[in-house]
Amino acid sequence: MKYFILLIALLPFFSFAQEHTKIIASKDVAIVETESGKVRGYIEDDIFTYKGIPYAYAERFMKPGPAKAWKDVRFMGYYGATAPLDLEAIKARGNGAAMFAMKNDWGYPHEDCQSLNIWTPGINDNKKRPVILWIHGGGYEYGSSHELPFYDGKNLSKKGDIVYVSVNHRLNILGFLDLSQYGEKYKYSPNVGLLDLVASLKWVKRNIANFGGDPDNITVFGQSGGGGKITALLNSPVADGLFQKAIVMSGSFAEKYQDPKVAQKVSAKILKELKIKISNIDEIQKVPYDVLLRAGKNVLASLMKEAKANGEMFPRLGWGPVADDYFLPYPMFGKEVLKQVEDVNIMIGTTKTEFAVMAAMMTGEDMEATEAAIKMRYKDKADAYMKAVKKAYPDTEKASDYMALDFMFRPGAIRDANKLVKGGHKNTYMYVFTWESPINDGSFKSMHCMELPFVFNNIRLGTEMTGGGEEACKLADIVSGSWINFARFGNPSAKGLPTWPAYTKTGATMILDVKSEVKYHFDKELMEIAMPELISSY
Repeated sequence: MKYFILLIALLPFFSFAQEHTKIIASKDVAIVETESGKVRGYIEDDIFTYKGIPYAYAERFMKPGPAKAWKDVRFMGYYGATAPLDLEAIKARGNGAAMFAMKNDWGYPHEDCQSLNIWTPGINDNKKRPVILWIHGGGYEYGSSHELPFYDGKNLSKKGDIVYVSVNHRLNILGFLDLSQYGEKYKYSPNVGLLDLVASLKWVKRNIANFGGDPDNITVFGQSGGGGKITALLNSPVADGLFQKAIVMSGSFAEKYQDPKVAQKVSAKILKELKIKISNIDEIQKVPYDVLLRAGKNVLASLMKEAKANGEMFPRLGWGPVADDYFLPYPMFGKEVLKQVEDVNIMIGTTKTEFAVMAAMMTGEDMEATEAAIKMRYKDKADAYMKAVKKAYPDTEKASDYMALDFMFRPGAIRDANKLVKGGHKNTYMYVFTWESPINDGSFKSMHCMELPFVFNNIRLGTEMTGGGEEACKLADIVSGSWINFARFGNPSAKGLPTWPAYTKTGATMILDVKSEVKYHFDKELMEIAMPELISSY
C-alpha cells in the first residue's frame, strides 16, 4: 500500500507524452456558402474541415445532376455514404496481414453517395490556394474517400497551404452497367461512375473559391483504381479543362477500355437473369442492390466459364470504364487525347513491388527454390533476368527481392509515359517508390499502397504499414513536399530530392527512397526480359 501511495504522490512529476489536437466546433464557426446552401464545418489544428458535402444527385444509372438544395446551415462534420459494395467479397478477404496494414473502414453504404470532403487553411479570404482532388483506390468496385486512415487531408493541407478535396462516387455495377442499347434515357449509363467525378470537379470549379482555393489550379491525383480513374479523366473530352495537373499512382493497368459490345452482352444477360423484359427496362432501377449485384456476379462468372470452354479470353473480370461515343470515344492516349492534355502536367509512378510481394512469399528466402522458379518462368533467360534485376536494383540481396518485382503496373506506367512523350508532351514526370517497410519481418517491402502514408504526410495514421519510425517520417516530409510542389508549380522537385527532370526520351525516373536519385531507363534490360512486348515502346 505504501508504494501505491508513493506512486500517487509522485504522479505530478511524471510527464506523459500525448498528442495535442485542438478542435473548435460551433454554430457560428466555419460557415461557407455553396451553390446548394450554407455548410458548417469545424476547425482542427487551424484547418477548416468539411465532410460529406453533396456535390451531385442522380437516380440509378442516370447522369448526375445538381445536388438537392437546402435552406438551413448544414453541419458537415462526418463522412458521407459510401458506394454500395460487395460485402461478401470483403468478408472473404479475412483478417490477415494486409487488413492489419490497411485498417480499412468500409463506411455506411447508400446509393446516394455523391459527396466530398474538404480540408483548407482558410475560408472566405479571397486567397487562391492550389487545389488537389483525391480519387480513392479499390479498382472500380471498392473503396471510398475515407476507407484508409491515411487519406485524411489535414496534414497535407496544413503543410502545403493547399485546399485538399476527396470524393465518393458510384462504383461497380451501379457505376458501369452499360444499358445504352435500351434507349436515350440510359445513354450515359456505361460510365456514370466517372461522370460523378466530372460532376465533383465542376462543383469544385464553381465553389472552391469560398473555401480558399483557386478554381484555375486544380490537381487530380489517385492511386490504384483511383489512378486508373485519373487516366480515364485524362482521356475523356468530357473532363477537358477541369484540371491543370494529374498524378497517376499505380494506376496504369489498362491499355484500352472495355469493348461496348462485350459490355452490352453483359447487360443483356443480366436483364435475362433478373427476368426483366426490354419493354419494362425501367424495372431495373427498382431491383434491390444485393439482388442486382448477385445477378451481375452470376453473369460475369458464366461468361468467364463460357469463354474458358471455348478457349477464349474474356476481356474483363469485373466492372470498369466502357469505350463509348461520349465519355471515352478515343484510343487511350491517341492523337485526340494528346492534343487535349498537351498543357496538363502529368506525373506517373508505381511502387517497386506492388502486389508481387505475394509471389515472393511462395519461395521465401530460399535462393535455390527462387532460382528454380525463375528458371521455370524465364527458361534460358533466367540468368539474364537475375543480372538485370541486380543492374536495375543494385541493393538486391534477398532471394525474395528477385521474385517481388512489379510487372503489373510498372510496364503500364512506361507504356503511357512513352505514348505521352512520343506524342510531344513536355511535362511528364516518372517515379518508382522503393522504400521498404520493416513490418511483418520486412515481407511488406514496398507493396501496393505503401507510398500513401508518405504522400499524405500521415505516417502516424499508417504505422501498421510503415512502422512509424524516424526514417519513415523523414521520407514522408520529402515525398509530401514533392506532391505539394507539383500541385503548386507543376514540377515535383522538392527539398531533400535531387532536381527532378521531365521523363522525355531519356526515361528520367525519380527513385524515391531514403537516398533518392534520378535514373535513366534504369530497368530497360529487366523489362525487355520480363515484359518483351514493351520493347517497342521503351
